[in-house]
Amino acid sequence: MLDKNGIAKRIAKEIKDGYYVNLGIGIPTLVANYIPNEINIVLQSENGLLGMGPFPFEGEEDPDLINAGKQTITTLPGSSIFDSAMSFGMIRAQKIDLTILGAMEVSENGDIANWKIPGKMVKGMGGAMDLVASAKNIIVAMQHVNKAGESKLLPNCTLPLTGIKCIKKVVTELAVLDILPEGGFKLIERAPGVSVDFIRNATLGKLYADDNVPEMNIE
Repeated sequence: MLDKNGIAKRIAKEIKDGYYVNLGIGIPTLVANYIPNEINIVLQSENGLLGMGPFPFEGEEDPDLINAGKQTITTLPGSSIFDSAMSFGMIRAQKIDLTILGAMEVSENGDIANWKIPGKMVKGMGGAMDLVASAKNIIVAMQHVNKAGESKLLPNCTLPLTGIKCIKKVVTELAVLDILPEGGFKLIERAPGVSVDFIRNATLGKLYADDNVPEMNIE
């Protein structure tokens, strides 16, 4: 199985040269550390930054430079800082090529729940609803199962929805899966050493898999 950094490394392979990319809170923020050197992209942080770099080394943090998750970050040459109104203007105008989000649940129809667990404190909605309503392409970075071992890839989400029929791809510690237009998870790749049957047992939603599913290459 992959750890969180492994998930981020695999998702980084989905980013194409010239992309403008928004990274959500959680595992997605780690993707900034694994952008291939041979491509030129711009990372957007929804709190008002274009040109976000990797996390700073210990001792080099600037408390005035943070991402949407309030983590300290770095900026790259040519970066720009602006207010949230301009940031969400970019998002709503579909200027972002790829959005990478975390999730609590994803359904086989591409619905996502990632903002609220009923009965638990919610600090704020954040920008997720704008992102899922406006993004051209959304990849979810998440754990395949919860702490109790229960699947988070479901026929239907049980938590309050953030968006419906908007997710195109999911990357977990076990697998890379596409969401089919007609519904269902299509197994594209599996984590090294993880069997298709293991992934099937960990997926409550409909799962489709070819006879030979390749292992992920995250190097």
